[in-house]
Amino acid sequence: MTYVAGDLRDQLAYVGHDVVRAGLVVGSGGNLSARVPGGDECWVTASGTWLDRLDRASFVRTRVDDGCPVVDDDCPVPGGRPPVRPTSELPLHLAIYRARPDVHAIVHLHPQSMLLLDALGVPIRLVTTDHIFYLRRVATVPFAPPGGAEVATSAADAAADGTNCLILSRHGCCVLGGTVELAHKRAVNLEEAARLTYRALAVGRLDALTDLPAHFVDQLSDPERSAI
Repeated sequence: MTYVAGDLRDQLAYVGHDVVRAGLVVGSGGNLSARVPGGDECWVTASGTWLDRLDRASFVRTRVDDGCPVVDDDCPVPGGRPPVRPTSELPLHLAIYRARPDVHAIVHLHPQSMLLLDALGVPIRLVTTDHIFYLRRVATVPFAPPGGAEVATSAADAAADGTNCLILSRHGCCVLGGTVELAHKRAVNLEEAARLTYRALAVGRLDALTDLPAHFVDQLSDPERSAI
């Protein structure tokens, strides 16, 4: 085991701490979720949580089919506090889970380099072999207000063909994976690709970023089936 073992909430808390430390998000600018294996439920971050301060009490267990919270002994309410509410982006997470049964983790962040390129109308270039291996392709979802049904439906439609990296225009990214670890790796690689793309743009060499050889791309294994 090379990643965080055990409870999905512990894995998501690790992601939250790491992406803040890496500068992929500021404060509470994003939300995370993981589907519970063998069931129709997911853990999702609570509304307003700071991603680098997550613990098990920072998550709400929710049914995927109807979005209702699941209250049981595994959903602690420390100190007698009122039950936490799920993130306002819950519809986004649920719509993707419904469209993609293979997805078991979603990382939604607001990375600065990616958002700047989107605002400039510059597509992210996949520069390295890791970018191609983990990301494969990146789709952009047209702008819609955060937290609403429109952005949730548009994101789910964009992911339905197997795309795992979505840019939500002027909003953030939504990165999917069969495991929390894989979604985490994809999120890190997406922002690295954005940073390299911006650096090439800043020095006037964006056109020099050519694609990797097609034969290499064709021979890549599936990261969902490979050691990650």
